[in-house]
Parts: sequence; structure tokens; C-alpha cells
Amino acid sequence: MSLRLLVDEDTQARRLVEMLRADKHDLLTIGEAGITGIPDSLVMEMARTQQRVLLTRNCNDFLELHQANSDHLGILAIYQDADTAKSMSYAAIVKAIANLENTNLSLVGQFIVLNHYNW
Repeated sequence: MSLRLLVDEDTQARRLVEMLRADKHDLLTIGEAGITGIPDSLVMEMARTQQRVLLTRNCNDFLELHQANSDHLGILAIYQDADTAKSMSYAAIVKAIANLENTNLSLVGQFIVLNHYNW
């Protein structure tokens, strides 16, 4: 299975994008869409209209948006640690998405902490 992802501006590192595409995900980055610097609420609206799951490291802001309106296809949040050695690598992010997909959990309307699927 593959996901239709909208990759937030803070998460669109070229190597991660390449790895996600190699894992057969259909993704669009904020940069590719030509809308860098827009408010998070507009990013969320774009995810809705494009029918994509949002992948972001901007966890707190998107958690607030989710709590205000859970009408979306899902938010995959990547929490970062102050100690960068404890943060998820690109390979760990790709693996965590695969692990999440294998659970068959519905992502619709969910705010999912991707770090919990890093096993």
C-alpha cells in the first residue's frame, strides 16, 4: 500500500522525499506546489482539497489545527528531540510509515505520532 502525502515545508528534505517516493508513496511537497511560507491553516486546507495525508515536524501547530477541525485524511507528526541523535532518521520515518500501514489503522481524522511506529 502507498499513501498520498503532502509533505510540509519543514519535512521536505530532498533525501527523505526520494526515499518516500522509492517506497512508492505518491507525494507532493509544499515546495513543489510553490506555496512555501503560507500559514499552517492553508497547508491543512491544501491537504484536504488534494486528498492527502499531511506529513510534518510542526507537531504542536498541526495538533491545534486537528483539535479545531478533524475533517482531514490524517496527520503524521514527527516529533524531534532536543538531542538530534534521538530524532528519527529518514530511514526510520519511511519504516515507521510502513509499520503504520501494516496496522491497517484508518488515518482519516487522526493525528498520529509517527515516532510511536518506529520499531
